Amino acid sequence: MTQLSKNFTLEELVASTTAANLKIKNTPNDTAVGNLKALAVNTLQPIRDLWGSAIFVSSGYRCAQLNGLIGGATNSQHLTGHAADISAGNSDNNKKLFDMIVKSDIPYDQLIDEYRYQWIHVSFNSGKNRKQILHIA
Repeated sequence: MTQLSKNFTLEELVASTTAANLKIKNTPNDTAVGNLKALAVNTLQPIRDLWGSAIFVSSGYRCAQLNGLIGGATNSQHLTGHAADISAGNSDNNKKLFDMIVKSDIPYDQLIDEYRYQWIHVSFNSGKNRKQILHIA
């Protein structure tokens, strides 16, 4: 396993049941791996540390084929390794996690409440973080 930070691995951030089932090779290039490491070190790990217990990554890096099949945006930050969809287990905890991130000084580019906190999209873009907060119904 390739550790990106204390609690996050490269394998966790590229894992995809859809890709495995369809035999899609969801392998990031070196640039995307570097972006995933920056995301893990600067954003995901600080979120995990502040939260105090595990958070789960449901989607991290997505190759173009996988992203297209699941209906991801053509300019999705998942394509470049800048983003992950995370959860603290349920929508109530996800709302608490979202609010905690907003109030913290943890760096992020986008923080998106997806479908009433079913999951949270968080991204990190070195030197270009907009601190954009969105809610998708």
